[in-house]
Amino acid sequence: MFQASQIHAHQGGASASLWLTDSLRHAGPMADRRGWREKLRDWAEDVELVPDLGQRVGSFTWFRGLATCFGLCAAALYLSPGFHALPGEPQPVMTPKQFDEVRSQMITPLAMGADSGRRMGPTDAVQPLRETPERPQIELRAQIGGSDSLGRALARAGVSGGDAATVTSLVAGDTSAGLKPGTPLDIVLGRRASRDMPRPLDKLAFRARLDLGIEIKRVGGVLQVQRTAIHVDDTPLRIQGVVGESLYRSARAAGAPPKAIQSFLRVVAQQVDLGSISAGDRYDIITEYHRADTGDVEVGDLLFAGLRRANGRSVDMLKWTSDGHSQWFEASGVGERRGVLSSPVAGRMSSGFGMRRHPILGYTRMHAGVDFAAPYGSPIYAVTDGVVSYAGRHGGHGNYVRLDHGHGLATGYAHMSRIAASPGQRVRQGQVIGYVGSTGLSTGPHLHYELYRSGRVVNPLSVRFTTTSQLAGRELAAFRARLGQLKSLRVGLPVQMAQKSATPAASGK
Repeated sequence: MFQASQIHAHQGGASASLWLTDSLRHAGPMADRRGWREKLRDWAEDVELVPDLGQRVGSFTWFRGLATCFGLCAAALYLSPGFHALPGEPQPVMTPKQFDEVRSQMITPLAMGADSGRRMGPTDAVQPLRETPERPQIELRAQIGGSDSLGRALARAGVSGGDAATVTSLVAGDTSAGLKPGTPLDIVLGRRASRDMPRPLDKLAFRARLDLGIEIKRVGGVLQVQRTAIHVDDTPLRIQGVVGESLYRSARAAGAPPKAIQSFLRVVAQQVDLGSISAGDRYDIITEYHRADTGDVEVGDLLFAGLRRANGRSVDMLKWTSDGHSQWFEASGVGERRGVLSSPVAGRMSSGFGMRRHPILGYTRMHAGVDFAAPYGSPIYAVTDGVVSYAGRHGGHGNYVRLDHGHGLATGYAHMSRIAASPGQRVRQGQVIGYVGSTGLSTGPHLHYELYRSGRVVNPLSVRFTTTSQLAGRELAAFRARLGQLKSLRVGLPVQMAQKSATPAASGK
């Protein structure tokens, strides 16, 4: 809504008086009463002193802004102080003695002469020594490496050749079998008579075996050895448990050593499929376990592998030595079954058994074996256990080896470049007996393999035989007695050893 004003000159009274007074007040131009500051400010607002040079290019305002920009730049350059170096007071030059004292505290590369951590520069309170004193003795620890000897380990540690030879002769009978890799050697080297002589060996201590500690000391200038016998409990360790998600994890959780579990799996894998072992099956592991009074432990070979299965064949395997060979026997006394290898060398069959034209003689005759083409120098393996009945030069066979396997069976290996067996030697299945060559009547490197039955050659590919060890008589009785002895062992550590191992922990509380 709008309200109109009804006040004008034709109305009288007070309203007319107010209208007339307002008209007289605004009559004519009004005087500008602003000061110069307000006027300058209003002018600056109306005039754009710093225009945007990116807009209205070519206009009067743009040229005026360009001129302003050049003017400001010229004023800045004119009023700049310049780029001359500022004068300062130079530092006083240090004397060589002061510089040497400060240099030892600086961080400087070695190539520039740094000596931090090696020596400190002398100060006024330090007097130079005529001769640097040596430590009265040096204590260090060395270790026996793989395929290492005691003498080489001592020489690497700084022991003189004479002392190392003396130590080796003193402990020759104790270290005849060699020291175990990783055996620590605690060495103490004494004061030397002059700087051009090696330090003498004052003391040496190490563990020759689990049951023997050796300490060598210098008494009256002579090295003397002291042997300390250490009691070792050789009771085998027996671990039993139930298979969970994994036989390996279950046995490890029960405390079985990794070495024993790996041997256990290899033995069981020869009897049953490891994939068929399921949760709920029970395992029985017995292994050699040597525990010294000092707390050191050595895990030996696996002795017994047992597996009781809810569904499937159970396993009872005992390691037994028969005829000089250690192998695994079932609880009934039946040993491992060994068969002929499919190939005595890694190569392809190049010629079969039967009549053929000889490549050198040029006429047809009987080829009493099978040829395998293989690279020169490839290893040749015994197809099964046997005794070397012949090893040497054998006419057209060249270098030749013949093995007797018993029961009238024998094998021959011809054209070898080098023989790796000697007559009378007993070899095992898979053992290297020679290397592929081309000696005798041969046109190239290959192996001529023969099989004899009762002295007559037969086709090696037509015969498949296995050898099985079977215990009988007194040996079978001894085997069963040993099996019963192992199965009567308690599970875990013996009571006396468990008490000894728990005593230090209890006293430490």
